[in-house]
Amino acid sequence: MKTEGSMTTTAAPGGNDGKKPNITADQVRKLRERAGAPMMDCKRALEACNGDEESAVDWLRKKGISTAAKKAARITSEGSVASYIHAGGKIGVLVEVNCESDFVARTDDFKDLVKDIAMHIAAADPKFVRKEDVTPEAFEREKEIYRAQAAATGKPAPVVEKIVEGKMSKFYEEVCLLDQPFVKEPGITVHQLVASKIGKLGENISVRRFARFKVGDVGETVAISKPQQDQKAE
Repeated sequence: MKTEGSMTTTAAPGGNDGKKPNITADQVRKLRERAGAPMMDCKRALEACNGDEESAVDWLRKKGISTAAKKAARITSEGSVASYIHAGGKIGVLVEVNCESDFVARTDDFKDLVKDIAMHIAAADPKFVRKEDVTPEAFEREKEIYRAQAAATGKPAPVVEKIVEGKMSKFYEEVCLLDQPFVKEPGITVHQLVASKIGKLGENISVRRFARFKVGDVGETVAISKPQQDQKAE
């Protein structure tokens, strides 16, 4: 039976005696405002999660990452450049984020994403875009430092290598933009933030490059992501 403010549901196997929960339009609206996903995806997420909003948010994020993986090979030749100047003018960032079409590049969702990434770079000071962009020299230098630190504890070689492996994973989180926890929402990474926008906008999105300047520092951080090999439009 349909009540006022509710959305029609259909039977489904398992849970609630084989029926989907009765999801209201207000629940869908609230989830859409929070997650920024299309309305029907929000409705499906709530149905899949028995009406639980927190679980539905996680469901949508996972869906976004899955969608992002499918679109990762698409060529991104459009996009925009954004700047961010930290309060007081002590830190400045320029970042280029690409998408597939000029139409998406002009949407508020995409513009907000680029601004958020620029702000994140100013705050978190990454050195590379992706872990694949870490230079062999930087990788080996850090690995040797961690190995020397672990060996100094006197632990056996196999244990030392496991310690080094764990520290290198943490190293990526510290220096690679996409692996860093998003400063405005530490529960997700920047990669997951981008993936959620890919799921919503329906186009591949990639961070191409960025530069970060800080008053008083010698030099600046300039990071350019390596081009994807054998990129082809689907």
